[in-house]
Amino acid sequence: MLYQLFQTMTDLAEPMRMFASAGLRSRPMLGRFGEEPIANSLFAALDMVAHTRLTADRPDYAIGSVISGNAELAVREEVVAATPFCDLLHFAKAESATRQPKLLLVAPISGHFATLLRNTIQVLLRDHDVYVTDWKNARDVPLSAGSFGFDDYVDHVVHFLEQIGAPAHLMAVCQPCVPALAAVALMSKDHNPATPRSLTLMGGPVDVRVNPTVVNELANAHDFQWFADNLIHSVPWRYEGRGRKVYPGFLQLTAFMAMNSGRHFEQHRVLYQHMADGEVAEAKAIRDFYDEYFAVLDLTAEFYLETIDRVFQRALLAKGELDYRGQRIDPGLIRRTALLTVEGERDDICAVGQTSAAHDLCSGLRPHMKRHYLQAGVGHYGVFSGRKWENQIYPQVRSFILGAE
Repeated sequence: MLYQLFQTMTDLAEPMRMFASAGLRSRPMLGRFGEEPIANSLFAALDMVAHTRLTADRPDYAIGSVISGNAELAVREEVVAATPFCDLLHFAKAESATRQPKLLLVAPISGHFATLLRNTIQVLLRDHDVYVTDWKNARDVPLSAGSFGFDDYVDHVVHFLEQIGAPAHLMAVCQPCVPALAAVALMSKDHNPATPRSLTLMGGPVDVRVNPTVVNELANAHDFQWFADNLIHSVPWRYEGRGRKVYPGFLQLTAFMAMNSGRHFEQHRVLYQHMADGEVAEAKAIRDFYDEYFAVLDLTAEFYLETIDRVFQRALLAKGELDYRGQRIDPGLIRRTALLTVEGERDDICAVGQTSAAHDLCSGLRPHMKRHYLQAGVGHYGVFSGRKWENQIYPQVRSFILGAE
């Protein structure tokens, strides 16, 4: 019912956005008056109305080329494997003389598309052959495709590593750190030849009992049944996934926005002021971020609820109690996959210590195969995006992967 209500409100607001867009198009007809301060303020307000909205369409990665070595190489996207819930996307570079390590980047399913890792991918492409889990919006996956839960996520990681082929490396950002570690433990137990040579975990909730954040507290503010009763809704009938039970992306975004409501309000005030002052470049930087941030996807009910239960409420992996299809997951069986954990000093989503907890779990690894890096002065997104990611964190990741290669 809530999903349908949200959709109805969105539809009702569409004429207003269309009116605002029409007003923006009329600006050239105003001549010199269109450049007056009062007109700038008016059109800035129209722009806010026309463009500040949620969308369920995946943005483009828009990575057309990359500087690799001393050359600028063209980049093309190609789907090399696909399931109803995810595409394995390969960012193939034009032929170069140097073979680069193959790297699978596992994106989170947390309400945003994998394009949120665009900057992560751009930087990794300099020295790596990059593959990405491009998760699909559960809203658009028909019921006939079946369910998708935590164990299915682990299956996807294993399957995609097998598709890429050895030797390869694995990197997980945020929420998938737990299923990625579980996948490597499972592959190590089975002596799977596609077991990655290295595993990099970045800002993930391996052990949420360490330095609990607001996110962890919210996940434990109610019992499991409350989440099932209040946050799970059915996809409206206009979409391919009609009738599928999901945790809607707009609810996840609302929760994220509420955590830092003052900051987001201030950013939109600044955005309006940049547009009113004619500061196009400054306005574009903020607009581009929110265009990405307001692109949301729905999570399947089973994956969301199982993640709440297994990762955030019971911390099963950290306790040594996580099961996968009846098998106990034991990270202590990992012997040949080097481990790097990366944390941000100011991370208010996955606090310091939650990711590095993986080192104690991987008790079978020799000390020289384990490394931890704490980046000063960055929050959650700064771990994998921005200048400190590019200039300080990435060199650590690059040298680690090269050492494991």
